[in-house]
Amino acid sequence: QVQLVESGGGLVQPGGSLRLSCAASGSIFDLNSMGWYRQAPGKQRELVAVITRGGSTNYADSVKGRFTISRDSAKNTVALQMNSLKPADTAVYYCSLSRLGLVYWGQGTQVTVSS
Repeated sequence: QVQLVESGGGLVQPGGSLRLSCAASGSIFDLNSMGWYRQAPGKQRELVAVITRGGSTNYADSVKGRFTISRDSAKNTVALQMNSLKPADTAVYYCSLSRLGLVYWGQGTQVTVSS
């Protein structure tokens, strides 16, 4: 069993910043990667950023230069620093963990960018 608990969502004005955090627990040894996805109303879930066990990162083109993913391996946490937020970033953000061919999801946290 793998549990993922997200925190840090909320309402922010355009141009503002938010930091999302995700704490992983359970059978998380041999994890391959952790990341963040988002899903806006009426749209498919899409990759935002991912960080591998080796520390490599990958970002969606739409967030490059604005978002930064980081992890604390000792604490089994992953964070997403989001700067210069735009209304288009409004979505439910999901933490994910990939391990042994399976993907686990958190419950999601709402991020709303609006004036």
